[in-house]
Amino acid sequence: MIDPSAQVHPEARLAPDVSVGPWTSIGPGVEIGAGTSIGSHCVIKGPTRIGANNRIYQFCSIGEDPQDKKFDPACGASLEIGDNNTIREYVSINRGTPHGGGVTRLGNHNWMMAYCHIAHDCQIGNHTIFANNATLAGHVEVQDYAILGGFVGVHQFCRVGESSFAAISAVIVKDVPPYFMVDGNTARARAVNREGLKRRGFAPETIETIKRAYKTLYRQSLTLERAREELAPVALQHPEVAKLLDFIQASRRGIVRNRAG
Repeated sequence: MIDPSAQVHPEARLAPDVSVGPWTSIGPGVEIGAGTSIGSHCVIKGPTRIGANNRIYQFCSIGEDPQDKKFDPACGASLEIGDNNTIREYVSINRGTPHGGGVTRLGNHNWMMAYCHIAHDCQIGNHTIFANNATLAGHVEVQDYAILGGFVGVHQFCRVGESSFAAISAVIVKDVPPYFMVDGNTARARAVNREGLKRRGFAPETIETIKRAYKTLYRQSLTLERAREELAPVALQHPEVAKLLDFIQASRRGIVRNRAG
């Protein structure tokens, strides 16, 4: 299962059925779970743990040192990748840094297309999609079922909410709330991600509730504080709106807004 030209360090731990393509290099401190396949010409550095049934295509860089001038290679910061992820050609995923939590994480069932970059200390959930060339700066959080279109760029420390959608080439410099679509440079909220919510099985009445919450935030010329006050009683009856308000409350950079306030 391991091509003779591949270089696998004796201290790397690979499940018996892991396949490794030609000219791939796997260093010490790397652990790879059952059923995972690694393409040709990949470089995987440790400490990195990769789970089961992942498909990593050719020319990927996994677990490389972070692009951080303060980083000390002796610190042992790591990368953790879950199960059932598809990581296409030329994707790069860096390890974490001590001052950023020490670990970069990628969850389960994520789909990353060619040339994506995941910087140090990013936290990626489950069932996300990154189209070609989507790029995350350091310390970014991407929640479950979020979709980033091609060439989307996300500024450091931003959060991209659950089931949100960023259109092609969006430049995200503030947090993107759950369930919404954004586009533009810099990104602005445009609509509710109806199609994504339908695919997840959200009931039509739930989607309508989220749409009303969107209008309160973005279509009534309210300040953010006033919009939150309007949505507070709705959140008591609708957990999706409660999740939206919790996301806004926890925001450090502020959320994407289309007007002052």
